[in-house]
Amino acid sequence: MALLIITTILWAFSFSFYGEYLAGHVDSYFAVLVRVGLAALVFLPFLRTRGNSLKTVGLYMLVGAMQLGVMYMLSFRAYLYLTVSELLLFTVLTPLYITLIYDIMSKRRLRWGYAFSALLAVIGAGIIRYDQVTDHFWTGLLLVQLSNITFAIGMVGYKRLMETRPMPQHNAFAWFYLGAFLVAVIAWFLLGNAQKMPQTTLQWGILVFLGVVASGIGYFMWNYGATQVDAGTLGIMNNMHVPAGLLVNLAIWHQQPHWPT
Repeated sequence: MALLIITTILWAFSFSFYGEYLAGHVDSYFAVLVRVGLAALVFLPFLRTRGNSLKTVGLYMLVGAMQLGVMYMLSFRAYLYLTVSELLLFTVLTPLYITLIYDIMSKRRLRWGYAFSALLAVIGAGIIRYDQVTDHFWTGLLLVQLSNITFAIGMVGYKRLMETRPMPQHNAFAWFYLGAFLVAVIAWFLLGNAQKMPQTTLQWGILVFLGVVASGIGYFMWNYGATQVDAGTLGIMNNMHVPAGLLVNLAIWHQQPHWPT
C-alpha cells in the first residue's frame, strides 16, 4: 500500500510537469523516447535471459510496450488537445477497462455493467464541456481513452504473467522497459520531429525526472505494489492520481477544471 501511495504522489507532479513545460514545446515522440529510455537504463543491469523462455521474455516486452510505450505516445499527444485537469479527469475510466480486460484475459463472463458505466462517463465528459465542445476536445478525449485501454492491457497482462510465468520483478521490469523502449525508438524515427528538441536545462531536467523517477522507479513500485494488494484496493488507488494531480495543478499552477455554469 505504501508503494502505491508514494507512486501516486510522484505521478501527481508528473502530469503537470509535462503539461506545463513540455507539451507543445518538445516533440512528444522524443519525450516518450527519453522517458522510457532512461527507465530502461535504470533496469538494464537486471536484464537476464537464463532460465526464461523466448516466449516469456517476449510477453514481458509486449506488456511493457503497451503499458508504457504506446500509452505514453497516446497520452502525450492528448496534451495538445486538452488541459492538464481535463486529461486527469478523463483517466477515471481506467479501472473499468482493467476490470473488463481482466475478465477477457481470464475468460470470464464479461460484466457489461462496467461497460455501461464507461459509456455514461464519456457522456459526462461531454457534459462537462458542453458549451465548448470542439473536434479538438473529442480528439483529446479519444486519445486519453485509447491511452487508458493500453495502460490497462499492460497492467493486467503484467499481473497475469506474474501469476502464470513468474520471474523476479526486477528482472521482469528490465524486459518490460526494453519493450517500451523499442516501440519508442520506432515511433521516433517514423513520426518524430527533430526540430522540436528540448531547448532549456529545465526541459531536460524534467525529462530526466520523468524517465528515472516517475517511470523507472515509479512504475516498478506501482506494479510491484499492485501484486501485494487486493483488487478493491488497487481499483481505489488507481484513481487517486486524479484528485492528487488536480490538487498539484491547482495549488502550484493555479489551473482549474472547466465546469459548466
